[in-house]
Formats: sequence, C-alpha cells, structure tokens
Amino acid sequence: MTEPDITQELDTSGLLCPLPVLKARRALNTMHSGQRLRVIATDAKAPGDFAAFCQQSGDLLLETTQDGERFRIVVQKA
Repeated sequence: MTEPDITQELDTSGLLCPLPVLKARRALNTMHSGQRLRVIATDAKAPGDFAAFCQQSGDLLLETTQDGERFRIVVQKA
C-alpha cells in the first residue's frame, strides 16, 4: 500500500489493549468514508482486536502486517 493511499497514521506503540483500538476509533470518527488510517501497534493482541472492531463497526480491515514487534494495521472508514 503506497503512502498516498493513507489519509492518517496513528502510532500507538507501547499502548496495551484496549487503547490502540480506542484511539483508532477516535481518529476514524474524524475521517470521511473511504479514507484510510494506518495504525502502528506493539500490543500482540492488536491484530485480533482490530479484526473484532472492524466487524463491529463496519469499517474495512485492509491490511495487517508484522515487522518484528511492530504491527501495521490499515483500516478504511466505512
């Protein structure tokens, strides 16, 4: 996914569940439909938490990648 595809990036490194999802939800609430949020997280539960969040919110989980201890999660606003 290229940088122009990302509308906003949120670094939640060091935060534990549920804070990464709560901060992402707050950011997504300010965004328009179709815009994309990239979240950087270090909590090992983040991928599962974001999958559950997107199922509940209707937003699209586009990407989850891991680089060492860091996760990059891309969510598209519904």
